[in-house]
Amino acid sequence: MSDRVNARLPKPLAEHVKKMVGPEGLYETPSEYLRSLIRKDMNSDVNYVSTSLIEGFTDISDGRYFESTGDWEKDKAILADKEAAGWK
Repeated sequence: MSDRVNARLPKPLAEHVKKMVGPEGLYETPSEYLRSLIRKDMNSDVNYVSTSLIEGFTDISDGRYFESTGDWEKDKAILADKEAAGWK
């Protein structure tokens, strides 16, 4: 099953798509190019989440964590202080 998506592009974007498609470009059709961009975007989100989770687990195992106050601004200040002090 597939859905059709139509998009209006401003001139600079449309010109870029034209460069990427056809005999001189890397893709045969605009659809092929857009599918490729969407797949790359999907993979970058997955990689970002995976990397962030691994970094979070590493921080916890290395003792770099604190209990949240529930106040975003206070927590940012605590984090900045802990990072400045080298988490001592």
